[in-house]
Amino acid sequence: MYNNITDINGVTVGHASDFKGYTGCTVVLFEQGAIGGVDIRGTATSTRQIDGLRVLHLIDTINGILLTGGSAFGLDAAGGVLRYLEEKGKGYDVKVTKVPIVPTAALFDLAFGDPYARPTMEMGYEAAENAVNGVIAEGSVGAGTGATIGKLYGMKHAMKGGIGSASVRGEKGLIVGAIVAVNAFGDVIDPRTGEIMAGARKSNKSTEFVNSSLQIRQGVIRERLGEMNTTLCVIATNAKLLKPDVTKVAQMGQVGLSRTISPLHSTFDGDIIFAFSLGKIDANVNTVGLLGEEAIKQAVINAIKKADGFGIIPSHKEIFSLNEEKLK
Repeated sequence: MYNNITDINGVTVGHASDFKGYTGCTVVLFEQGAIGGVDIRGTATSTRQIDGLRVLHLIDTINGILLTGGSAFGLDAAGGVLRYLEEKGKGYDVKVTKVPIVPTAALFDLAFGDPYARPTMEMGYEAAENAVNGVIAEGSVGAGTGATIGKLYGMKHAMKGGIGSASVRGEKGLIVGAIVAVNAFGDVIDPRTGEIMAGARKSNKSTEFVNSSLQIRQGVIRERLGEMNTTLCVIATNAKLLKPDVTKVAQMGQVGLSRTISPLHSTFDGDIIFAFSLGKIDANVNTVGLLGEEAIKQAVINAIKKADGFGIIPSHKEIFSLNEEKLK
């Protein structure tokens, strides 16, 4: 067990990162294809080719998922993933070739690094080439390279987000894994204690949190749309599920986000959860959904704990270290 989404047999993950422009993309590939579903709660989403996840769509088999930075510009990176998969003979057979089905979702990271640095087709291809079944990098890599959180008072008061993964086991060999790119408007909450782990700070030099949800309840509002936000999630399981079932798993997974991010699904967020079935294990959809919720919670925490601020804005580990020093 690697304690990440690659614990699901047939799932590989690869990153491509631009550490000069601070953006990147992450691909999750399904070696033999997967049955997929989606749940979209955000009002600021940017997507491509997600039609195949709809219950009534002709396509049943999904070849991979791309999570990308660069906002709508970053959707171009999907072309590189498609080219890689076509070269491998993967995709929907249309007789003259095979068309890979790779739903894609983008997060907004243009305000963190170079706004003109966006994931390209070449980076999409690179991420697919880098895909492994094993230990994967987490934190500020791939789609998490330019991810940020806690933006109630703008980027100067914000903290670093990232990408994280986790897996949980059920009975009789059941496994559910998740990977999450955390780029939220709100704060990240420790679900065990209810304490803020990372989020909007009182000033650009402060290590104290303002508690974004409390501030908004008291009437503080964001009037400027300078930094948009999106948390992107992928759940995978070795359970045998149909399209309506995996869609329900995606819906139930939203609870995992609600227990770790607040506020969530705001007018500034474009949150999406994808869910996939790759196995033959019989399992109840509610069991899989609850395990997916737990995997998402752990993945969000891993993303924040492993994030790197690159000296631009602080990360959780930097704030934690400074607060520890103050207590000595």
